[in-house]
Amino acid sequence: MTIKRIHSGGPFEAKIGYCRAVVAGGFVHVAGTTGAGDDVQSQCASALATIGAALKEAGASMADVVRVTYMLPEASDFEPCWPMLRTAFGENPPAATMIECGLIASHLKIEIEVTALLPG
Repeated sequence: MTIKRIHSGGPFEAKIGYCRAVVAGGFVHVAGTTGAGDDVQSQCASALATIGAALKEAGASMADVVRVTYMLPEASDFEPCWPMLRTAFGENPPAATMIECGLIASHLKIEIEVTALLPG
């Protein structure tokens, strides 16, 4: 089995020792991804863009995502993200879980992790 590792250059990748995504066994596993911005909506949009870029490099898209996990320090911050999540996944919604938990830095408001099935 061939394994492909995709790096996005994010600051935590080198510090911690991981990559943005791993392609293996017909799946793309995208690591928990945070985003830039001052509020949960801008951070969510930024994280989705980073995830989309990793999926594209792997040969997949948001339409191929089969599983998503959302992690937020404040569960009440989740609902403002719903419209952009519906847009991101469109007619192909994945199975999803939302977890309220601490994140790696206090300014972060959302982290998103996905698994996608490679097309073909």
